[in-house]
Amino acid sequence: MSAHHHERTRRTVGGDRGGQASADVIVVGAGPAGSTAATYLARAGLDVLVLEKSAFPREKVCGDGLTPRAVKQLIDLGIDTREEAGWLHNKGLRVLGGGLSVELPWPELTSFPPYGLVRPRRDFDQMLADHARAAGARVEEQTAVSGALTDERTGRVVGVEARRGPEREAVTYRAPLVVAADGVGARTALSRGIGKRDDRPLGVAVRRYYTSPRSDDDFLETHLELWDRSGETKRSGARPDRADQDRLLPGYGWVFGMGDGTANVGLGILDQSNATGSNYRAMLRAWCDSLPAEWGFTEENAVNEIGGAALPMGFNRTPVYADGLLLVGDAGGMVNSFNGEGIAYAMQSAALAAEAVLQARARSEGPARERALEGYPAAVRAELASYYRLGNRFAHALRHPWLVQYTARHGLPRQALMRFLLKLLANLHDRRDGDVSDRLLELLLRLTPQLPDAPPSVGRPARHARPTTRSASGRDRAA
Repeated sequence: MSAHHHERTRRTVGGDRGGQASADVIVVGAGPAGSTAATYLARAGLDVLVLEKSAFPREKVCGDGLTPRAVKQLIDLGIDTREEAGWLHNKGLRVLGGGLSVELPWPELTSFPPYGLVRPRRDFDQMLADHARAAGARVEEQTAVSGALTDERTGRVVGVEARRGPEREAVTYRAPLVVAADGVGARTALSRGIGKRDDRPLGVAVRRYYTSPRSDDDFLETHLELWDRSGETKRSGARPDRADQDRLLPGYGWVFGMGDGTANVGLGILDQSNATGSNYRAMLRAWCDSLPAEWGFTEENAVNEIGGAALPMGFNRTPVYADGLLLVGDAGGMVNSFNGEGIAYAMQSAALAAEAVLQARARSEGPARERALEGYPAAVRAELASYYRLGNRFAHALRHPWLVQYTARHGLPRQALMRFLLKLLANLHDRRDGDVSDRLLELLLRLTPQLPDAPPSVGRPARHARPTTRSASGRDRAA
């Protein structure tokens, strides 16, 4: 397609900048990561344009539970997290496994609040987007970004291409920096040839809401032993009490009371289809059938259809910064490999990206500005890279579910050990002046080498990487 024809068929949206640029920064996606980045940037006086493919309110597959780590990010952002503001508070985590149950209160720490939260994503995401609007960001809904716009002379990202509105009008938005917060699909990153890494874990989450007496609960509940008693047992007609017909799956189940008469029930499983089969929805139904009947997790009590989503874990898309494009949240594979938590890390990475952008904007264009932008991957590595290396090893161990079963049966009775594991799995400890367990965790992290942000090694290409990107003139160029 010629440059002339490209300009005729795709309209450049210039905002208030005389057609030269749409904004100082474009943020792709208005989930927790995108709205967080937009809030910080707009609050600092930048002209921020957020492009969201859906219209609010919208559904997102999630457990809806927030640990104290996520609560801290909300407080930092200026969100009122009191119960009077519509939040359901919880005291800690209840863990079930090996026939045992233990309640673990959230730790009392200097760095994090002593409570978690529950709020449905349908409400949560819209609240954060409205918060970004209140800070001065412009949020355009029903605008689906298809890829980055690249300057063919410099190779830098100079905007995005999108389809806008019900008519799917082809439009171009221009900005010197783009923050990609477009989730696990990561279309902006893919358009630049940045694919997901096969050497780092990927999980799958499926969840459903049920009307249930389990709706009111002071604890988030996690089930460590995830049995699938549906497959070969039912198909073969064998006795259902035959243990050798059951499968212990590599993951965990959850029951989070929503406080409104419903419970969010779901599974988080490592994506290893060859080992367990890929019908995760059937697994959820089978697991619900194995839970106490009085909890009411039946088809008759289901509020919605089963939803599923991928969980990109442990920096499974790199690099998180290159040539004017910053990846945050799920787009950068920021989900915690230990527990599948994504919101806390989406918001934390977005805050770090916003800080790097603000520092870069205060410098002259050229090497000095680029050094400031390179501070983003450096900051993410400093905060999370050692912890994620440990988490990725943990995820690898989960591929042997018997190990989880053994740990549950022998670890749950030991309260001190479980309190330590809660701090490790939820990434909750004081890095300075903490207790003995905090100091032990900090030592462990210091001794663990950081995961690199470099792209996968030559000869091991990232999956789904695209060979070309669209240039500013409309021509294709090598990625």
